[in-house]
Amino acid sequence: MKIPLRAGLLAGLALVWPAVALADPLTLDEAVHRAITASPGIAAREAGVRSAQAGRAQADVRPNPVLSVEAENVAGTGPFSVLNQPETTVTYAQTIERGGKREARVAFAQYDIAVARASARLARLEIAEAVERAFVDAQIAQEVTWLAQQRLTTEHQLQTEAVRRVRGYRDPLFVETQALARVTEAQLALAEAQARQAAAQAHLASFWGDDGDTIELPRGIERPDRHDHGLADADTALATAAIDRAQAAVTVEQTLATQDYTVSGGLRHLRESGDFAVLAGISIPLGRYDRNQGNIDRARAERERIEWEAEAARLEGLRQLANLRAEAEAARLRADGIMQDVYPHTQTALAQVREGYNRGGFRFSDVQDAADAINEVQAQWVEAMTRYRDVLSRIDRLTGRFDAVAGEELP
Repeated sequence: MKIPLRAGLLAGLALVWPAVALADPLTLDEAVHRAITASPGIAAREAGVRSAQAGRAQADVRPNPVLSVEAENVAGTGPFSVLNQPETTVTYAQTIERGGKREARVAFAQYDIAVARASARLARLEIAEAVERAFVDAQIAQEVTWLAQQRLTTEHQLQTEAVRRVRGYRDPLFVETQALARVTEAQLALAEAQARQAAAQAHLASFWGDDGDTIELPRGIERPDRHDHGLADADTALATAAIDRAQAAVTVEQTLATQDYTVSGGLRHLRESGDFAVLAGISIPLGRYDRNQGNIDRARAERERIEWEAEAARLEGLRQLANLRAEAEAARLRADGIMQDVYPHTQTALAQVREGYNRGGFRFSDVQDAADAINEVQAQWVEAMTRYRDVLSRIDRLTGRFDAVAGEELP
């Protein structure tokens, strides 16, 4: 939705859509999508997801077996000279994980993937916020250029009227000079507005590697979604994934308190008799001292920290959202009031002063004051819309307005 402006500036009444619109203007959703697609930061987040997926695959791997070869009596003196009486033992050993270690590792790695995905999702929203600010900046710059053009047109008209009165010896010569100076000032203001608009469009297009020369923006200013959305699902997803991963870390530490067994078996070759003997063994750590309790307690405390920080962030987000919505409404009402109520009166006042000036009832300084009042109202509108832009982009970030536009969940 937009806040239309130009028809209100022209008519001085309620704001309505202009009759002529630019062909195929760039929408905010399209700008966000282009920026997301071209962002190296998003590519880095996607690589982080793939990294977490590789970690999940590694977590499911069992411990490698160990093959040992041992030779006794390889060298010595007398009958135990080199290779006379060696006894060789070949052993195959396998560690058996107990206490659900592998399952716990896999679960932790799975939540690590969820955290990486949620982080990538939030990164897309952060880029969407920056793009929205740049988009509205460009829209404001576009409107400022239009206002500067209207100002220049008005100043040319005032100059014509001033010259006519000066030529008719009804006003002193300096009035013509003042009128020319005002035209020159309006020309400079228009050139500055056009340069600022080009810079704003270039900044917007830089998000996807363009120069902004071919950008056509829709007329009007973006308006927030009228639905009373809560906090973004992406923020909730990241907080939930982080808490789940922290709980999985507790489980991993708990499994490490259970000692693993190592079983082994093999053959021994007895050189003296030429016989073979079968060997079997098992290694059982006693776990008398280290039950990993310190690491378990630390993981639990870390989980609690993450839970409390997530709740604190949620409450702060709700407070910010309520405050920002109030600020957005105030800024919007001020901007609408300026264009719907104040601006028409300043236009009417200028028309009345010009009429009186042409009849000789006012001085040129009165016309200048009336024209300057219009310029001041326009500057107030720009200030209100700039404040509105800041609040709007933050509201849309907190509510996840562009979550769907930013991209689907990574596979």
